[in-house]
Parts: sequence; structure tokens; C-alpha cells
Amino acid sequence: MKTGELIADLYIRVSTDEQAEKGYSQRSQEELLRKYCSINDITIRKVIFEDHSAKTFNRPEWKAYLTDLRKHKGKADRVLFLKWDRFSRNAPDAYQMINTLNKLGIEPQAIEQPLDLSIPENKIMLAFYLTAPEVENDRRSLNVRHGMRRAKKEGRYMGLAPVGYINRTDESGRKFIAPYEPLAGIMRWVFDEIAKGVYNTEQVYKMAKEKGFTSTKSLFWFAIRNPVYCGKIYIPKHKDEEARFVKGQHEPLISEALFYDVQDILDGRKRGQYRLKVASNATLPLRGFLICPKCGKILTGSASKGHTKYYSYYHCYLGCNYRQPADAINQQFVRELRKYMPRPEMGALYKAVLEENWKKQTSHSQQEKQQLQKQISTYESKISYIRELLASQQLEPDDFREMKSGYVQKIERLQAKLNGLSGDDVNIKDLLNKGIDTLLRLDYIYETADIEKKRELISSIFPEKLHFESNTVRTGRVNEAVKFIYMIDSKIGRKKNGQNESTSILSAQVGMTGFEPAASSSRTTRATGLRYIPNGRQK
Repeated sequence: MKTGELIADLYIRVSTDEQAEKGYSQRSQEELLRKYCSINDITIRKVIFEDHSAKTFNRPEWKAYLTDLRKHKGKADRVLFLKWDRFSRNAPDAYQMINTLNKLGIEPQAIEQPLDLSIPENKIMLAFYLTAPEVENDRRSLNVRHGMRRAKKEGRYMGLAPVGYINRTDESGRKFIAPYEPLAGIMRWVFDEIAKGVYNTEQVYKMAKEKGFTSTKSLFWFAIRNPVYCGKIYIPKHKDEEARFVKGQHEPLISEALFYDVQDILDGRKRGQYRLKVASNATLPLRGFLICPKCGKILTGSASKGHTKYYSYYHCYLGCNYRQPADAINQQFVRELRKYMPRPEMGALYKAVLEENWKKQTSHSQQEKQQLQKQISTYESKISYIRELLASQQLEPDDFREMKSGYVQKIERLQAKLNGLSGDDVNIKDLLNKGIDTLLRLDYIYETADIEKKRELISSIFPEKLHFESNTVRTGRVNEAVKFIYMIDSKIGRKKNGQNESTSILSAQVGMTGFEPAASSSRTTRATGLRYIPNGRQK
């Protein structure tokens, strides 16, 4: 290599990750290249600084440099860089670019890995210099993927925390995710609302936005499909290993049973009783619940502007001129609601009767558990059978893995439901205390609730529409649970001698229908704390 009066351009490249991991810096490269030129009497024409990956030559500064070489051909003899991986990490692209530079009269050279490319055997070393960094990157990437998979198998969540969680680091430096409020509470609410089946998923998303959910709709859909929220980590299929779920080390936000209920709804296996979205006006809580006394249609409502304020009215439409002030009907409804408030001295008797019936009505849960266990055993037997087929070479390994994966997923769902039943230890006494206390303060709870809670309470107590005639609100039918509670009150009230009838006789009449504490997904929870079960209904 001649070192006479040569003119060279210096090419300095470093990407952000290389600077962080290997300590490369543009300053150190420039110092070494300038020192090399000074020792070898090489004149520096220009210095090119690049901050881009070497996987391809589609780099901004390099493309500008080639344009400059074509405009000023013969102005430089060489382009110098520290090592060949500064020039490229792709051997085919590097050979092509070397030919391009040679046609422009430029010889590329690495000062720490000098090669005379006019000697054919040196191209073998060039291939090694170019591919060694690529091999190193591939090995590092493979190690990272294996490490992440191993961590997932241990139940550790890897990557950016999902909505409702935050990334943390413990004292030993291990990464983990922890619930992050208030988003964690919003995600719990989202799963509960979807499982109720009252609103569709689009409506739940919009309500979640109002509560503080700030992510996009696509991320919302990804979140409600993510098993991380019920404490599961998904391990994807890899070579001979089957895809599966493992129990995560993080704190779950919801139960497995709730998660699978939501998946059933999203997949169409379980349909919710969606209701139409009704625009809420705080002064019109009965909108949509009243029947027009003239034409029998459902009354709507609106507000009209007066001289000093707005006045609300319930009215009909499409040719019917029925119209009544909302305040008068609202006040009359509260008076009607007070008729269903039990006498405080009867609270203890209500609790005793309902507790007795609770024990009778929940006996079916044991049957449901046995049915789930039977289904699990059936799928486990099927797995054993196909394993025998595999051992006798009557079934291909790929078919075995596919069939087994399907059975395992079904077993996991059934097991989650079984765990949900087994862990559903309801404190009936506390629940009854809350429910009866709610009934004793029914008018206060209604008048102090917001508009949405008022409408939920109305629909839970009065399953049929209401009639307003002659300044009186008439009810067609009330919730059966409330009806039977007050049946007890009326029977006790008729006893002239003040003696209470046998609670077992009363409870037998109550048992004709049935009660259970309202689950978190029941709309009547807020109203009575109890959920009504029609006679003969199976869970």
C-alpha cells in the first residue's frame, strides 16, 4: 500500500445502540483516523459522520457522499474507516459497493483491518470481517430471545407493561409488573361491564374513555384479549415445544373465570342482553320507563327554556300531545317507592328467612362443580387416548400436538370456572345486612344517586313499564325478590296476637322462586344486594 501524497475521506459511523453497548463514539473514531492519516502523510478532504445501521447502504450521509463522489470524481483516492463493520455488515452489499467505489476511483480501506483487495485470497478475510459482526448480532439476538422465553416460563412478564400495570424492578434487579392505579381499576371495571352484557364492547370502550382510559381503540381490544390480566403468561410455540399458558408471578387484576366469560362474549359463544344507549338527563330519570296513558307508547322527555331556567317534561311523540311536568311525576314516583320500604323492626326476620333459603338455593352449585369435574376428566381421558395412538404410531406427532393443544385449552377454561365456583365463598350475613339496609333507605339512596344509578335501580325493582294517571304512578309488577320480602311483612302484619308465623313456612313460600347474593356482574347489586332466580332456572 503506497502512502504518498494521497487524499482520503474519513467515514465515521456509529448507531445509538452500538455506542451504548460497545462504547463506540464518533470522537474516538475520528481521533484514530486522523492520527493514521498524519503518520502516513494522507491529506484529509472531508469527514462524513453517520448515525445509522450498517445492515444496508440506505443511509442518508452515505447516499449524499456517493452523490458528491460522482460530482467531484478524482478529488479523493480513498475512503477510510476504522473497521470493516463500520463500512457494512452485509457481505453481498459490501462487495457491490466496493465495485461501485472502484469505478469512481475510490479505494475503501479499514485502518485496523487492512486488506489489499487486489489479492484474491484477501477476499476470504474480507468475508470474515464483514460476516463476523453479523454472526455476533445474531447470537446476541438468539440469546436474548432464549432468555426472554426462559423468563416467561418462570411466569415473568417481559416487555412494556400492559394498560393497568407499570414496569418495576426489585432489589435484585429483576423486572416485574405491578398494578397501576387508577388504570388498574378502570381495567377491572371494563372486564366486569363486558361480562354483564348490559353494554356492548364499543359502548364500554367509550365509557372507559370517560373514566380515564387514554389508549387507542386497537389497544383496548388487545387488552381485553390479554390473559395477563387474569395472571396468565402466554408461551408461544417454539420448535417441538407446544404453545401454552403458565401462571404469572404478577398480581392478577381479575379472576380466570371472569376473563373466560369475557372471551366467550367476544367470540360470540355467550350473548349479552344489550340495551339501547339512552341519553341521560338528570331531571328525567323515568325517561323510557313510562307508558303514555293516551296512546300506549313509551314516553320520552326533554327540557324547554323558560324565562329564568329550563323546565323538563315527559311527553309523547308522533302525533300524540300528552305532556306532563317532570318534577311532579318524579316526586310521585319517590312516594310510590316509599311504599316498598319495609318496617325497620322486621329486618331480623327478613335476614333469617332469606338466609335459610340461601342455603337451600345454593345446593345446586355442588352439582355444577361435579359436572365441570366430569367434563375435565373426559378431556383428560381423550389426551391419554391420543397419547396411546401416538405411541403406537397410529397418529402423527403434529396431529397429536394440535389435538392436545385444543384439549388443554378447554381443560384450562373448565378449570378456571371450577376454581371460580370453589373460590366463591360468599358471606351471606354481611350480604344480607347490606341488602336489607339498602331497602330500609331506598328513598334516600334513590334521591342521592346519579342519573345512571337511578335508572339501574328503577329497572332492577320494576321489570315492567310504569303508568302515570290521575297524578299517580302505577306499577305493573315489581322484582320477585322484593315482592316476596314484603309478602313476609304483610303476613306478619296481619297477626292480631303479635306472634310471628314460623319462618320455615314463610321461607317455603319464598323458596318457590329463589334468591342469591348478587354477583359483581348483577345490575340489582346496587339496588337490593340480592339477585332473583326464576323457578327452575339452571346456572
